[in-house]
Amino acid sequence: MLFTYSQCKEKYGSQYQLNKAIKNAELYQLEKGVYSDKKRESDICVISFKYPCAVLTLNSAFYYYGLTDTIPEKYILATERGAAKITDGRVIQKFENSGTVQLGAVEVEHEGNNLHIYGRERLLLELLRNKTKLPFDYYKEVLSNFRKIIEELNMQDIQDFAYELPKSAMIMELLQLEVL
Repeated sequence: MLFTYSQCKEKYGSQYQLNKAIKNAELYQLEKGVYSDKKRESDICVISFKYPCAVLTLNSAFYYYGLTDTIPEKYILATERGAAKITDGRVIQKFENSGTVQLGAVEVEHEGNNLHIYGRERLLLELLRNKTKLPFDYYKEVLSNFRKIIEELNMQDIQDFAYELPKSAMIMELLQLEVL
């Protein structure tokens, strides 16, 4: 499980006790301000923990849900348009219109930690919205995998989310033509 510096300081009482716990391998400092009770944590867990207001999307989320077998080179995080720039080299930041970033976001458990990630319904819409920005073969692979699970998705959520997002007419047309 991951912890912030504040949580660790509260748990151990002082900087001295915190350093002692690290020295005794009761606690591990993974990055500045990020601690764990395990020696190693996956990058996706650390990144989701470090940026709690951001949402994992596109390639990162497609891979997590098993919609592609292509391992993403970088993690893509959606943030509010006015959010601070993320300088982590492992991350590509995608700015979204205010009010739509958390639309369709869910918390899922992964390796004992929570990931803030788009649900599959919102992810389908992100695929359609970014059709021209993704390689054609990759787009077709992910779309094909969405078609296989379309019966599991909540169509009402997809429609509700689509009307909240920019380019809703285009999204609904693509949904009819390519998915259903």
